[in-house]
Amino acid sequence: MQKHEFAPKEHERVRFMHTRKAQQPAARGERRSAAWGKRFGVLVLVLVTELAFAGGNGGSKNAPAPGSSTSGSSASGSSTSRVQPELHQLLAKAQQGKAGNQTVKVIVTYKQDPGPTHFARMQGLGGRLHAQLHVVKGAAFTIPVSALAALEADPEVVSVSIDHPMTGLDDTTDVVTGITAAWNAGYNGTGIGVAVIDSGINDSHPDLWNSAETQSRVVYHQDFTGTATTNSSGAQYDLFGHGTHVAGIIGGNGYLSGGAYVGAASNVNLIDLRALDLNGAGTDSTVIAAIQEAIALQSTYNIRVINLSLGRGIFVSYTQDPLCQAVESAWKAGIVVVVAAGNYGRVAVNNSNGYGTITAPGNDPYVITVGATKSNGSSSQSAETLASYSSKGPTTYDLVAKPDLVAPGNDIVSLSAPGATLEVLYPTELVTGTDGNNDYFKLSGTSMATPAVAGAVALLLQQNSALTPDQVKARLMASTYKLFPTSTVAFVPHLSQNFTAFYDLFSVGSGLLNMQNAVGNTNLAPATVGAALSPSVVYNSSNNTVSLVEGNGSIAAGSVVWGASVVWGASVVWGANVSGSSVVWGASLPWNTPALAAFSVVWGSSTGTGPQATSVVWGAAVSTADGAFTDAGDDEQ
Repeated sequence: MQKHEFAPKEHERVRFMHTRKAQQPAARGERRSAAWGKRFGVLVLVLVTELAFAGGNGGSKNAPAPGSSTSGSSASGSSTSRVQPELHQLLAKAQQGKAGNQTVKVIVTYKQDPGPTHFARMQGLGGRLHAQLHVVKGAAFTIPVSALAALEADPEVVSVSIDHPMTGLDDTTDVVTGITAAWNAGYNGTGIGVAVIDSGINDSHPDLWNSAETQSRVVYHQDFTGTATTNSSGAQYDLFGHGTHVAGIIGGNGYLSGGAYVGAASNVNLIDLRALDLNGAGTDSTVIAAIQEAIALQSTYNIRVINLSLGRGIFVSYTQDPLCQAVESAWKAGIVVVVAAGNYGRVAVNNSNGYGTITAPGNDPYVITVGATKSNGSSSQSAETLASYSSKGPTTYDLVAKPDLVAPGNDIVSLSAPGATLEVLYPTELVTGTDGNNDYFKLSGTSMATPAVAGAVALLLQQNSALTPDQVKARLMASTYKLFPTSTVAFVPHLSQNFTAFYDLFSVGSGLLNMQNAVGNTNLAPATVGAALSPSVVYNSSNNTVSLVEGNGSIAAGSVVWGASVVWGASVVWGANVSGSSVVWGASLPWNTPALAAFSVVWGSSTGTGPQATSVVWGAAVSTADGAFTDAGDDEQ
């Protein structure tokens, strides 16, 4: 194993961005998704069924019966198409010879109940049989997209449609974030490498294997902690249990849940770069070493994304922080870096209401910084609210407007790592799989929201591999759902406390991840590095206003896309929170009145305009922040 030696200015303790709740009986009967974990029942199944009919038949109420012919326009313009409209884009790629190695899960119905001849023909096209569906005279296959052209021309075939992951929608978040729109378009992360810099990945979990369950999709392991990678309880690679959970949110395939707990990009390759030990602790140097290795392995494993569900307090400007410089190096090398915002949103030093609590390296303006929401048991985007623990901007010292966007992160069920620390300490959070074993585990935090976005990035890069990190960031931010209420109140039972959230750009950034919009968006920001740099903000003491400032010391304001056109205008990206270049604030917020004690918490003693700005949050009150970080629970109401 190659030894990596670095000498950052300080070896800061790095913390995970997940939360732990007071223990309660496990809800074994709940069905959840690996990418998202919210309770819901029959009503959502009805909704999913209705959506499936609408999506598969162009919204028509008169869907043809199984076995009947379907009319429509094929990708080639014929009047009758065997391939359903939802697959026409992929069919066009097949007919043009541009399908490459892309695959798609489909249900094929035939004029007669299919038998060995049909299956042999499909195998000859590169297809793999999953299930025979005699009731509809069909079968479920995974096929190369290139096979769609042959199926379109096959006179024995009645229809070819996407094998929709309905059981994967046994949860509200897949619907809320629009991830299923990317799945329905045939994207599952195939060919994209995602580096998970975390506590390791237990690659024995079948959900991380390929669809044939013959080979793990964790293609590389390397430890940077210098500690044991196995223990006497049977844990391997991940002795803490956090990295495996994160990996499942990115790319679990739901094998041991019958498809109930599926990650965002279920066929990505995962690169395990272990930077945190069995207690979930690490240093700047272990994380930096892992980032450096991801850059070195970029071409070997097509690493296009780094997930960092970790962070620590901010003690210097991002321009002087080696950890931030490391993530910038990865970004400039062409790797999209997705980082947790932090779980300090409940810190209220001098009644600051959690503002100014973004952690490093999420404070860096290049990276995509992710806050967390909760779905409140609904599949509607309008029901999504901010999780009270989610850290808020602006960042310490530099006053960067963060987070960049939010995603579901509360009460998430993903993969367990048997024998790992978290599973041993919190056995009531274990969830059984279809094999009757404790294959899954429940956590909450911005740690869980971050891999949902990382998986979404993999889907965008599969759709268009030419996108640069800045183009990906700009598209995700411009495509978000932005219609939030002015404020909401959350009650946390185990703390016996209410928390009020205001929906400004320091809390929710540009909005809620919306992949349905993102995969349909063809707008391209400039490809140059820094084109989607997160803006900083400046406070004007003469009129008590706050304005966005584009660029930084190395990126000119004119090179940043925000505000450059109607498409990328600041008020378009950040919605009603920005008017022109001015930030729109509510009158009762804690950081816009200099007379309030909370004002200095957010803006610092010099109003944050220089490196001398002090941080109450990361200074004397750091122990308070640590307490809120570990105590934030998923029993939030």
